[in-house]
Amino acid sequence: MVKPEANVIDGTALSLRIRKEAAAQVQDLGREGIRVSLDAVMVGDPPAGEIYARSQRNRCHEARMDYRLHTLGRDATERDIRAKIRELNENPGVTGILLNMPLPDGIDTPAMQYCIDPYKDVEGVNPSNIGLLFYDNPIIAPCTALAVMEVLKEAHIDPRGLEAVVVGQGAVAGKPVSLFLLQQMATVTCCHIATRDLKEHTRRADLLVVAVGKPGLITADHVKPGAIVIDVGINSVVDSDGKRRIVGDVAFDEVKRVAGVITPVPGGVGPITVAILLRSAADAARNQHKTPRRLGS
Repeated sequence: MVKPEANVIDGTALSLRIRKEAAAQVQDLGREGIRVSLDAVMVGDPPAGEIYARSQRNRCHEARMDYRLHTLGRDATERDIRAKIRELNENPGVTGILLNMPLPDGIDTPAMQYCIDPYKDVEGVNPSNIGLLFYDNPIIAPCTALAVMEVLKEAHIDPRGLEAVVVGQGAVAGKPVSLFLLQQMATVTCCHIATRDLKEHTRRADLLVVAVGKPGLITADHVKPGAIVIDVGINSVVDSDGKRRIVGDVAFDEVKRVAGVITPVPGGVGPITVAILLRSAADAARNQHKTPRRLGS
């Protein structure tokens, strides 16, 4: 008997649903006199920076959020960036702040993220939010990690008791996902560059989350039959004909014949993360007006 191919999660459809929910939340807040905004800071002229900013603006306008882009020159110093973020922190008309990546070489990225008010940190990258995640009580959690958890909800999967393996331990995805899964009572193994035998770990995973930025790292022989495979990787590769395309960390075409559930790239975790950003922006505005602060003044 031939095994059916995996259930492929449609991240684009799920993203649309979350964006509609965020728009409804923005509308509800508006009726209470609360405007939701997203202020993005872009430093220098990163590749595709203007395209990314235009996409942010369009998504915000679809959700009826205010969007403002603040552009600093490529010669901007850390002091300049701190001053701009401080200005936005102190402006009560700003409810969400996003620091566009990448920053120019020589800029201490974590230090700049640390400057963002945790209550306006819509991406959940401030160390205060990362730290509070350890206690299962973040003000705003990292968007990519939340997107992974949305995939599990969409597939009606309860992590409790599952053998979960997270490949990649970055601060944006791998570590936060590991914490979320631990909090939901999965048994979690964290793999990274120093892991000696990756297949030994991934082959026993009921749930496999991959977030390393290495195209096609996970092949069919890495995966337990029927496993849930969530691919967070986004990589640009050039084919033999010179055409560029986006792929994940998982060899999708072969792994989908083994897995029970899988996310594609593109069209998987990526668009869900963008939608989560909008939802987090609405949550940030609500929290600033309705929830007593637990941090800062």
